[in-house]
Amino acid sequence: MNGDGPERIFIDRQTPEAFAALREASRAVRDAAAAAGLDRVLVELVNLRVSQMNRCAYCLDVHTKAALKAGESARRLGVLAAWRDTGLFSPAERAALALAEATTEPADAGAREAAYGEARGALTEDQIAAVVWAAIAINAFNRVSIMSGHPVRPE
Repeated sequence: MNGDGPERIFIDRQTPEAFAALREASRAVRDAAAAAGLDRVLVELVNLRVSQMNRCAYCLDVHTKAALKAGESARRLGVLAAWRDTGLFSPAERAALALAEATTEPADAGAREAAYGEARGALTEDQIAAVVWAAIAINAFNRVSIMSGHPVRPE
C-alpha cells in the first residue's frame, strides 16, 4: 500500500460482519452523543485528537473533512494537537479532549483521574459517557485503518 512493507489485508473487507458491528456501535455512540447534547464539532474534535495520538492518517483525513463540514475552523484544527496551550477551546471541549486522551492512554492513572475531575466540572454524566464511548469507537477505527494500511488518496 504505502511502500513500507508487505501489502496489508483490509480487515474491514476481509471480515465484513465484524466491521459492520463496529459501524453499528459507532452509530449508537453518535446517537448517544447527540442525545446527551454534545455538539457534532466537539465529537469530531475527539475523533481528531485520538486519531492524532494514534497517528492514523486515514482517520485524520476523514474526520478533518467531517469537522470542517460541521463548522469547525481551520485555525482550531491547526492547533488541536496543542489544545492545552491555547485559549481557543471551551471548558467542555477541553474536558472532552482530556477525557479522550485519557481513554486512549489509560495506563496514566494520574491523567485519567485529572481528566475525570475536569470532565465532572464541565460535562454531564451522559456527556462524559458519550465522550468516553466516542474515544473508544475512534480508537477501534484507528486500529482497523492502521492495521489495514488504508491509504489517504489525493483528491
